[in-house]
Amino acid sequence: MLLKSCCIYSVGVFSLLFLITGISLVLSNVFPHFLQSVVKKEVVLKNGTEAFKAWENPPAPIYMQFYFFNLTNPLEVLDGDRPAVVEIGPYTYREYRPMEQVNFQDNGTKVTAVNTKTYIFQRNMSRGPESDLIRTVNVPALTVMERFKDEPFFDNLISSYMKSTDEGLFTTRTVGELLWGYEDALLKAIQTVKPDLDDVFGLFYKSNASNDGEYMFFTGQQNYKDFARVDTWNGESSLNWWTSDECNMINGTNGASFHPVITKTEKLYMFSSDLCRSLYALYEEDVTVKGIHGYRFTPPSEVFANMTVNPANAGFCVPAGNCLGSGVLNVSGCKQGAPIIMSSPHFYQADEKFVEDIFGMKPNKEEHETTIDINPLTGIILQAAKRIQVNVYVEKIPNFSQTGNVRTMVLPVVYLNESVVIDDESVVKLKVIALEQNVVVNIPFMLIGVGITLGGIFMFLMCRQKIPESTAAERQPLLSS
Repeated sequence: MLLKSCCIYSVGVFSLLFLITGISLVLSNVFPHFLQSVVKKEVVLKNGTEAFKAWENPPAPIYMQFYFFNLTNPLEVLDGDRPAVVEIGPYTYREYRPMEQVNFQDNGTKVTAVNTKTYIFQRNMSRGPESDLIRTVNVPALTVMERFKDEPFFDNLISSYMKSTDEGLFTTRTVGELLWGYEDALLKAIQTVKPDLDDVFGLFYKSNASNDGEYMFFTGQQNYKDFARVDTWNGESSLNWWTSDECNMINGTNGASFHPVITKTEKLYMFSSDLCRSLYALYEEDVTVKGIHGYRFTPPSEVFANMTVNPANAGFCVPAGNCLGSGVLNVSGCKQGAPIIMSSPHFYQADEKFVEDIFGMKPNKEEHETTIDINPLTGIILQAAKRIQVNVYVEKIPNFSQTGNVRTMVLPVVYLNESVVIDDESVVKLKVIALEQNVVVNIPFMLIGVGITLGGIFMFLMCRQKIPESTAAERQPLLSS
């Protein structure tokens, strides 16, 4: 009888122990913290790690889509009318972007590399061939006119040459020429007096089978938040195109990788050589990609807002104090003086005036927002779409009759959508990690469940033990009488 009682009370004690331990583990988050610490140590740029392999040669296929804006009323625009454009695309390219010339430094805490990008045209995923013709603004001619408009000798000479060759403010070129380059007659003529001037122009000239310079990244060995963060670009730790130190900062990764253990409250910083600046994204919502849970991050409108809305952006007004408005960025300083203005597609999140100036603009969040979907534990990108529009600043230049009576405006030329979706092999690996995460995280709840079960058994056994005693007590008077 004593042994039986000891067993019953032992069940009760173990029930309490399991309950107390389980609740303590839930409140202290021991297992989630343990799991995060393991991931932080494993996600490092080091030979042999999965993180390094994915960083060096991304396994998921990356596609670059280009959508051109074909100008339908060039003569009317020269007379001062509003431009009307029609979006034509996509023209799709498979993008390969391995890290090359990889060299570890500073005891493995940093690594240098160049990110060579190669684009292969995908006819079956495109609207038409690269030979499709697009009518758009003549960027080389406009650049030359802007550059020499205050030099009387050269502007007369250039204007005369343009008249003799019938070169004007607008041109018709193939998709391939506009993207990757063509020999421009005007640039070639000017090259005779300006030998440093390249006679080939293309919106992405020298970008195919090439790189944007040498990066030095932190490996994340000393701090997990430094994983793949850019330390220097082309040997410099800051930029020199903008008018404030804050705007010239190089912050974050190159946008292809992010540190593990991401929270909903943090800013994800990225440096984009295309935009010639750093920017950040904020948490927007939870998403599921191929069955994997993720957080969606997007750049808020404040990132590209005018200085009146976001004073920190004052340094992006070039020359100092010359602000075009919210949602657009003058990058002529880092584009060899070409009057290039960057924005989101269709001027999404930009001032309404930019949309109203061009007939054919239809901005919407789903198609024109830049998004990054990330697995919060590993920092692996599940799905992403970088969407950028290339525009040209157009204005009437008095000394050049080629500009006619054109309005001052930001004219869209092309927008790109650089997208990626996680590959199936990586999905399998992430699902294994997610399963392990669920098991580890739920251990405290399993302990609580065991404690509750043992508690139920304990109560049942206690009731069973008391029933015979009460029955015997009821029968005793009958026997004595």
